[in-house]
Amino acid sequence: MISLCRPLLHFSACYVYSPRGVTPAAHGSRRLRERVKGCDASWLARYAMRVREQAFEHRQFGDLFGPSVILIPVPCSMPSSCETSWAAGQIALALLQQGLAAAVWTGLRRQCAVRKSATAPSIGRPTVAEHYESFVVDSSLRAPGRIALVDDVVTRGRTLLAASMRMHERFPSAQLGAFALARTLGLVPDIEQLVDPCRGAITWTGKDARRDP
Repeated sequence: MISLCRPLLHFSACYVYSPRGVTPAAHGSRRLRERVKGCDASWLARYAMRVREQAFEHRQFGDLFGPSVILIPVPCSMPSSCETSWAAGQIALALLQQGLAAAVWTGLRRQCAVRKSATAPSIGRPTVAEHYESFVVDSSLRAPGRIALVDDVVTRGRTLLAASMRMHERFPSAQLGAFALARTLGLVPDIEQLVDPCRGAITWTGKDARRDP
């Protein structure tokens, strides 16, 4: 049993990812995921431009972004010495280049590896507790006012929820939110559009994370 000091995390996402859909939008979502996981710089720049458009022109993401926000990419499943080589790090840099934040900080790290969710069966994916125990936060950042955790794809939300717990422990007075470039719609039969901005919440049920929407 894990006791959470932060049982709710507000998050936003710009795109949707359909693992099994057959529409053109679903096929496009799988290409998006491949490009993101492969850290394709030219495509990440395009995706970040669309995020900026949705954030500033259409006001889709509330106050998640802004000139005082520090972007903190969620680390990949393995400890890494290369600070932004993974997808979330590259997305954070692309968002920064679009003027969506003040800086990117990579002080949230893995001290030990966890199973990679993309290749693990549903029952074998890392729990919130396992993610939480694997994270450490270094002391190089002065207390920020606003933090946005950044990830590539959010499914259930376990990684983001665990990361928010660690960041809240380190910076309890900071305003904390999260952004994922895409959210998985695995239970939806199909999708009709790739860009589908949303704001929602990841909550702790007492046993697991739950994402809505």
